Amino acid sequence: MESVERPQVLIVDDTPLNQLLLTRILEKEYLVRSASSGQEALNSAFASAPDIILLDVMMPEMDGFEVCRRLKDNPSTTHIPVIFITAKNEVEDEELGFSLGAADFIHKPISAPIVVSRVKTHLKIKFMQDYLLYENSLLQKDAKQRTMELEQIREFITSIQAPRK
Repeated sequence: MESVERPQVLIVDDTPLNQLLLTRILEKEYLVRSASSGQEALNSAFASAPDIILLDVMMPEMDGFEVCRRLKDNPSTTHIPVIFITAKNEVEDEELGFSLGAADFIHKPISAPIVVSRVKTHLKIKFMQDYLLYENSLLQKDAKQRTMELEQIREFITSIQAPRK
C-alpha cells in the first residue's frame, strides 16, 4: 500500500488552550505543528514551509497581521494560505487581513466543522495551484526547448542556402 504524506498545518496562537483545541480538531487528517508567537511562527515556516497556516491576530510582540505581511513578503512562504483565527470581527480588520494576503477568516469562538471545512477547501485550492504552476513550468520548459530546436534548424537551413564563393 502506498503511503501518502499528510498535509502540514501550522497553528499559531499565544493561548495554549486554543492551540490544543485546534490541534485536536485537525490532527486526525493533518500533521499539526504549533507556534506560540509570531517570531516562532516565522522561524518555523521559513525552516520548513507548512501547507497552510492558522494564525491568531491578537498576539503580544508581533500580531498576526505583521506575521502575515512577513510571510507574504518572503518568496519561500508567499504561496502558503493563511487563515486568520480571531475574535476581532470588524470589517476593517478583515479588509486589512485580506489586503495582506490572507485566504480567509474564522471567528472565535471557533466551530470544529467550520475549521475542518475551511482548511480542507483552502488546501484543495493550494494543491490545485501548485499543480498548475508545476504543469506550467513543464510547458514553459518544453516551449523553450522547441524554440532552441527551431533556431538550430533555422541556422542550419540558412547555412546550407548561403551562396558559396
